[in-house]
Amino acid sequence: MYVLLVGINHRTAPVEIREKLAFTGGAINQAYEYLRQKENLEGAVILHTCNRTEVYATARDIQLGMEALSQFMDGFSQFTREEMKQYLYQPNCYDAILNLFRVASGLDSMILGESQILGQVKEAYQMAREEKASDGVLNTLFQQAINVGKRVRSETDIDRHPISVSSVAVELARSQLGSLQGKSVVVVGAGEMSELTTRYLMEYGLSSVIVSNRSYAKAEAMAQLFSGQAVRFDQLPAQLGQADIVISCTAANHYVLNSQNCGDILKARQGRRIIIIDIAVPRDVDPVLAKIDGVQIYDIDKLQHVIDVNYLERKKASRQAEKIIQEELDKFNEKLASLYVVPVISALKEKAEIIKNQELKRAFNRVDLSEHEKKVVSTLANNIINQLLHHPMVSLKEMACSNQGHLYAEVSKKLFDLSVDMEEMNVGEVEIGQPWQQVGSVAGRVR
Repeated sequence: MYVLLVGINHRTAPVEIREKLAFTGGAINQAYEYLRQKENLEGAVILHTCNRTEVYATARDIQLGMEALSQFMDGFSQFTREEMKQYLYQPNCYDAILNLFRVASGLDSMILGESQILGQVKEAYQMAREEKASDGVLNTLFQQAINVGKRVRSETDIDRHPISVSSVAVELARSQLGSLQGKSVVVVGAGEMSELTTRYLMEYGLSSVIVSNRSYAKAEAMAQLFSGQAVRFDQLPAQLGQADIVISCTAANHYVLNSQNCGDILKARQGRRIIIIDIAVPRDVDPVLAKIDGVQIYDIDKLQHVIDVNYLERKKASRQAEKIIQEELDKFNEKLASLYVVPVISALKEKAEIIKNQELKRAFNRVDLSEHEKKVVSTLANNIINQLLHHPMVSLKEMACSNQGHLYAEVSKKLFDLSVDMEEMNVGEVEIGQPWQQVGSVAGRVR
């Protein structure tokens, strides 16, 4: 059995290419219908986010399986195979499994360590189950990937250091003001960054949101999102008298907040702290206002410094995460490898039993033996078979956990002329809570 992967992501393809593989609306259902009908695929799971589209699949023949996936991409990408070729990645089995573990852990995300991807992996797996597209190997693989993602986040600090401008802005406000429960914010500008930062702030219990923008209609629209109040731009300075936090991000080419329009209002606060976070470029807030008692201004450069420090912390955590992933990958692959030899051992024992019974029957037909004598001969035959097969079977089990496990299984099949039904690899019933073992990869084969 082979684990296959074909995909594109933010590193291999620009957004204008990625959007051509967007499974919106009923497209995902059509995609699964197509994949289910492919005779050369045993199972499939589609992982689709704004930054990646990946199809994980299993097949008994790697060439036929990859051709089936290529045909799938041809049919759903709106590009020819030749046009898509430069953007696609098709790793071998070992790297396909490694890729999924890294994706679920947030190590392959545009924002290192982001947690949203783990939920997206869960949703992708659940969708495949609902569509009856996933098989036993993929069920086990995705359940383990989800567990790996959880373990990385619980044992490292990979997602505990904010590295987006919006999240860092909120963390700064919290570090300076403590609890944000009952605090008020004035938002200057109604763009995407302002909205995102306000959403983060609202998670911490703000009591009021005031939005001001040159377009009053846009201010009203954004204020409604947060059950807040919109004010006209000429009324903005007056709102600073009671605010605890100011978030400013406009497209103005001059200082929106300066000494002339809000200096006196800020002085009238008599030192009561106000945190002004200026994430605009060019800056919205005149830095001279920071000389007023109680006024703290954080511009984009100060935020970037925090982001840089936090990113280094995440990179440090990512090294821990890589070790965890490798541990789990080895355990997972080892388990698949051991399962690979189970049907071979069963077939060997069954064949030995058949040969023993045939030869005993032939012998008993030639020689007149008492029941006691037959029992003695049968016991002798059993002992010979057991001793003869004991070492090969024990060795095969031990070798299954090596990087060449599947090769030993194949050699055993040839040596003993065994006919093995690999459907006996019932990995779908494996409990994720059990200890795992290792896999390597030769041309993509699970081993």
